[in-house]
Formats: sequence, structure tokens, C-alpha cells
Amino acid sequence: MANTEIKTIKLLPLKGAVVFPSVSTSLDVGRGKSIKALENAMASNQLVFLTNQKDVTITDPGKDDVHDMGTVAHIKQLVKMPNGAVRAFVDGKYRAKLHVFIDRGEYLEAEIERIPVEDAESLTTIASIRTLKEVFEDFRNHFRNSPDDEIERILALEDFHQMVDQLTSILPIPHEKQQELLEVTDLNERIIALIKVINFEKEINQLKNKIDQDVKTSIDAHQREFYLREQMKVIQTELSGKDGRSDDAKELSEKLIAAEMPEEVYTRAMKELDRFNTVPQSSPESAVIRTYLTWLSDLPWSKQSKGIIDLKRVQAILDQDHYGLDKVKERIIEFLAVQKLTKSLKAPIICLVGPPGVGKTSLAKSIARATKREFVRVSLGGVRDEAEIRGHRRTYIGAMPGRIIQGIKKAGTNNPVFLLDEIDKMSSDFRGDPSSAMLEVLDPEQNHTFSDHYIEEAFDLSKVMFIATANSLSGIPSPLRDRMEIIEVSSYTEIEKFHIAKNHLVPKQLKQHGLPKAKVQFQAESLKTIIQYYTREAGVRSLERQIGTVCRKITRKFVENKSSSVDISPTTITDLLGKKQFEHRNSETESLVGVAMGLAYTSFGGDILQIEVSLCKGKGKLELTGKLGDVMKESAQTAFSYVRANAAKLGIAENFYEKTDIHIHVPEGAVPKDGPSAGITITTALVSALTNKPVNKDIGMTGEVTLRGRVLPIGGLKEKSISAHRSGLKTIICPKKNEKDLDDIPQMVKDEIKYIFVTDVEEVLQLALLEK
Repeated sequence: MANTEIKTIKLLPLKGAVVFPSVSTSLDVGRGKSIKALENAMASNQLVFLTNQKDVTITDPGKDDVHDMGTVAHIKQLVKMPNGAVRAFVDGKYRAKLHVFIDRGEYLEAEIERIPVEDAESLTTIASIRTLKEVFEDFRNHFRNSPDDEIERILALEDFHQMVDQLTSILPIPHEKQQELLEVTDLNERIIALIKVINFEKEINQLKNKIDQDVKTSIDAHQREFYLREQMKVIQTELSGKDGRSDDAKELSEKLIAAEMPEEVYTRAMKELDRFNTVPQSSPESAVIRTYLTWLSDLPWSKQSKGIIDLKRVQAILDQDHYGLDKVKERIIEFLAVQKLTKSLKAPIICLVGPPGVGKTSLAKSIARATKREFVRVSLGGVRDEAEIRGHRRTYIGAMPGRIIQGIKKAGTNNPVFLLDEIDKMSSDFRGDPSSAMLEVLDPEQNHTFSDHYIEEAFDLSKVMFIATANSLSGIPSPLRDRMEIIEVSSYTEIEKFHIAKNHLVPKQLKQHGLPKAKVQFQAESLKTIIQYYTREAGVRSLERQIGTVCRKITRKFVENKSSSVDISPTTITDLLGKKQFEHRNSETESLVGVAMGLAYTSFGGDILQIEVSLCKGKGKLELTGKLGDVMKESAQTAFSYVRANAAKLGIAENFYEKTDIHIHVPEGAVPKDGPSAGITITTALVSALTNKPVNKDIGMTGEVTLRGRVLPIGGLKEKSISAHRSGLKTIICPKKNEKDLDDIPQMVKDEIKYIFVTDVEEVLQLALLEK
């Protein structure tokens, strides 16, 4: 046995390489310290200590980063490479153990202890060597990089130490395994360990060959591209269908746990995850299960935004974002006050009803901002498939959750402000009735267990603040309407439009067009000109577009002429926007027979409605023209029947209809007209024509009439009053039951118009008809 010795030599850390004693090899060295160590060793004793790094990613290793057991090697030659690296040709000499790690700055050194070599002539060693050769002979065909004569040379070596080390160096195993064999100092133990490694590798290769063979037999000439997928199938079969949880399954499991879903939903998800682990990855069902689990994990089962209800903050934001709408704001504040006091959202759902462009959607956004909740909008216009609301069942290809669940996922919280836009525009066909599906969504007694066909598990919607919008209540089925708190958002008056334009639209358009506020001034009359003569709408969308057009033309002048400032007057508006697009009808200049002035409430606000009646000889035919809707046709028929029944009382010949044809006409025939408010106007015009008494030109009227002559209440008195004021009417006759609506009318209108409230059409005739 050789004596042990301790010496100091240069140290060279290796990345993923193990050099054994009695093995010659080459090493490519690129690190500066390592190159210096080789050059210094070459200049002295030509010896270097080679040890493998524990972590190959470390660029400047210390003592704890290298293995203690290594090999002392003799440097035969150093060759400089074109890239600046050095290739070293070395011969392994003997095993050595690191005692002291020394960093000299330019290179590394080590104090090492040589490992002595034991005698190898025992019977146990000889028997172990014979077993090693037999095992190795069965495995030698796997050494494609080693020639047969080289292997024969190694097996013929008489020095068993050299034979074992050289066999280990050519064995195709990871360098970690080679390091383990290098650290075994006892020869017999090293031989046994090497035999175990060879047997393990042999079993692995046999299994791989079996897998390859099974895969090849299952693939024909037209399925070569599926080789890798088929190989995965065979691997799973060999592992009894369980290959451990894949990275995807592990990721899904972590996301499902993090979702904090209800216990019953989590149990269902885990069952689906088990199926995901057993279904082959190439199967279409695998993608279906994965998508389903992803949806379950992404839903905010327990995630809430810290919504607050500060009524002062809500009031301030609503006032900041919207001018007017005082009653609407008041009802929203009351609604939120109830929620704050009861700590619950189990209350009727808000439904904002009004014409387009009056701010229904922006009101919902303001509520979300004021309460610090997420905002989600879903448009229901044109939806006719129930699956759009409840989702598709997972048995269908391309199935997805409905719009409600999709919106909740998009919000990321389970208590957002959820806007259901255009809820009156849903329709139904053979695919189902989406409005019926909405019943569960909007019912506070049911929506805490809302069931989507795709998710198949109950999701709690009771924390969601639903706000619906509609243009008309007539399009909403009564069961659905019953579940909602209706808040009517009426059209804007011209006064309100003026303030909206001045305080909101003009600053917004100036900013969008890059115009400085100080250099562009809109006169008040110019805004009123745009409102009266270039727009006719209930909201302010067209008004904003016209202001944008003005700003765009002004911007061009700034760029071309570099104007210093612009004062926009009504004359400027006419120059920029062209001729007037609309003319408001004015009242008659004289009182005429058979002509009565009615008041109408249209989709773009209030307007006056002229009713004309003409008589001619005939056989009692009643003709109606002017593109009238069914309701107005019925009003005309009712008025005619009332006049016939009360002809004597009205001073009309009782058989007037036998020899007279009556033609009732509403001018502007291209404009559709409908609504229950023209009854008393038609009756007045009809009686005027039959009695030859003129109708007072300063009186406008609105109200529906019954066969008994009773005057029924109407809607839109605010808008009708403003149109009457604009047209120069001095008096308005309206139903007695509408007296309560006076509070909604601007004070400046009430100051200049006299209101007369009636209950019977006889009162109307006495007030409106003039004696000749």
C-alpha cells in the first residue's frame, strides 16, 4: 500500500465532467482563472487537481461549490483556440481529496491528500471482476462512441484499478453517477457499484427498446407525424396509466386551491383533475377538461373588491359626471342608502329606462366609480339564444360559459357593478327565450345559486350590483320587469342640453382637438343655435358630434392660419355647419277652423303636433292620414264616436256623418306618430270643423279622451311644455291627473305658460273654441 502525502498544486474546477485515474482526455477551458492555473502548472510540475463543480451555472466557484474528491492529472499539452479558450490534453494519475481551497486571485490552488491504492489480488476481487466482465459483455453494444478494439483492450488489462476506472469513464451515464463512482475508494465496493449501475442502465435500455418497438408497430405509413404522441401513450401504458402529475396538472391544482371555491365545487374540480391525469394528452377530451378547470380556477369565487357606499361621495361624482337628472340621482342615492343600511344587495335590480343618448350607461359607470367597484358591461341587443345567458353544455364542441359568467370572470371580483345594456332588445326563437333565462339572474331570491350550463356548479350572484338599461318598457316581458326597480331617465330639455354642452361637451371636445380653452370661446347663443337648428334628439350624442365638427374646423384654421383666438358666434356656426338642418314649428299666427295645436312627446324630445280636419260632401267616410300609429288611429276613432254620440249637445246636426266625409290629417306624413295623448286635440279640431268655430291659436293641448268624454293622463309633460314654450304658445290644456308633474317643469317655463287642468272634454271645448 502506497504512503499518503499532502501537497499543494493548481486546482481546475470542471463543469459536468469527471476525469478518472489512468484515463487520457482533453478539456476545453475558457475561464481566466482556470487558464492561468493551467499555464502556471505547465511552467512548474505539470500537475493539476481536477474536481467537478456541484452547480455548473456558477462562474466563480468557492470551496463549497466543488466536490472534495477529484483526480490529480498530468498536463501533456496546451493548445490555444481561436476563440481565446485553451484545450488541455491530460492524463489522470491518482485519486486525491481536497483539504484546503486557496484562491490566489489569478488562479486557484489546493492542498490535497493522495488516496492510497489497495492490493487487488484477493479472490473476492477476482470473482467480482469476472462478474463485471460478464455483465459488461451484455451491455457493450450500447457504447457507440467506443470502438470494439478499445473495449477489448480495457477488458484485457491486468490492473483491476485501471480496468474499472476506464470502464466507468466510457459508460454512458450522467456525470453525477460518475462522481459517485469516483468517490468509492475501496476497489471491491467500486466494482459492485459499477455492476449495479450497468444493470440499471441495461433495464432502462430494454424498456426504451420495448417502448420504441410498441410505438413502431402502432404507426403506419400515414401516421408518422404522430410518433411522439403514440410514444407517450405507450409510456403511460407501461406505467399503468399513471405517470405522476404533469406540470400542467400541478399548475391547475395550485390554481384551484388558490381560487378558494366552495367545498362542493372544489370536490368536483378534483375529480375532473384526476380524469385529466388519466386521459391521454392527445385525446380531444384532455383539452376540454383543461379548459373547464381553467374556467373554474379563474372565476372569483371568493374575491371581492372593497366596495364602499359613501352617499356624499356618490352624490358628488353623479353631479360631476351628469347635469340635471335630479330625480334619477335621488332614486339612485336612496337605492344605495338601503344597501348600506341593510348590508345586503337583495333588493330590486335597477333598470334605467329612457331614449338613446341620455346617459344611462354613463350613470352606471359613475355608480361603479363612486362605490369603488369593478365595472362590467354586457350588451344584450339582438341576443336570441338562451345559451348566450346560461352558456352551452360541455358536450358540445366549442362550448363556453354564458355572458354572465364571462362578465364575472372579466371583472375579477364577485361584487362588480354589472351593466345589462339594451335589455329590451332581446328576442326569442327556436333556440330558446333569453329573457326567461334572465329571470334567475335578476331574482334576488334565486341568483345566489345561479347555474351556468357550462360551469354546472352554482355561482353566487347575490353580491353583484346589476343595472339594466332599456329604451322602452314595452320590450321587457312583465315577469322580468317585475324583478327590477324602474328609474325613468327622460330626454333632456334644451336648457339642460345647453348646460351639458357648456360644462361637459365643449371642454371635452376642445381637449380632444388640442384647442386651448383660453383661445376658443363658444358664445351661449351659438350653443343654443346648434341645439335648436342642428340637432333633434332626446340625448346629446348628435350635439357632441356637431360641437366636434366645429372644433375640427377651428383646429384646421389654427394650423393653417395660426389664429391667435376664436370667438364662436351664431354666425360662425352657420358658416361652419352650413344651412340649418331643423326648423321648430311655431304656433299659428291666427285662429283657424278645424286646426288644433297638440303637444307630442317623441324620441328626440317634445314637439308641437298640428291636427287638421277637413269636411266634404260624401257618405260619412272617415279618412286618417299622416303616417299614424295604431294608438293614434284608435284615438281618432274614439273622438269621432264621441262627437257622433254627443252631436246634439255640441250643436251639431245628429245626422252629419250621413252626408259628410271627414278627413283627419297630421302634417309631416314622413314622420311616424303614435302615442295616447292626441285624443282631446283631435276632438277639438273635429268639433271646430263641424261647428265652424275657430280654435284659439295660443292654446296647446294634450290628453287622451274616452267614449264618455273623460280626459286621461299622459306622459312627458315636461318635454311637451318646453316645446310649447319654444313655439310661442301661451296656454296649455292638460289632464287634471297630470297636475302633480308641474314640479318637474323648469320655473322659467312655468312663469310664461298658463296651465289649465281638465277632467272632461267639454271643458276643453269651452276653453279652446272661439265664438265668431
